Amino acid sequence: MHRFVTVFTFLVLLAPVPALADPADVSDADRAAIRAVVEDQLAAFQADDAVRAFSHASPMIRRAFGTPSNFMRMVVTGYPPVHRPQAVEFQDIVTFHGAPTQRVFLVGPDGRSVIALYVMELQAGGTWKINGCYLVKAEDSMV
Repeated sequence: MHRFVTVFTFLVLLAPVPALADPADVSDADRAAIRAVVEDQLAAFQADDAVRAFSHASPMIRRAFGTPSNFMRMVVTGYPPVHRPQAVEFQDIVTFHGAPTQRVFLVGPDGRSVIALYVMELQAGGTWKINGCYLVKAEDSMV
């Protein structure tokens, strides 16, 4: 299972940079759409709905994991605060690795606080997909 987390992190670092990278360029409609995607994926994890959660992943992430069950296993083992948060607070959108990134404050099942950085990718059809997620200690967050 550790292999999935390593592959996921590695692939996020190699992700192509989308054309829209400056948070100032993200419209209010895009901000709302990005939040809706992240909220729905978090709800899908709460419901153990691997298919719905996987549907919000970018094409690159979908190729890397191949199936919703592989993706869900990676999240369950490598991202407990995302899988089962005790608290969720949406913050601002920033630029991280050149991409619009939704910051979300999470309290994990162990009571520890983290900031989830949801790296977003705008698709050709105008929808947003999650192209990676980084977890950093809330007090260490500089993004």
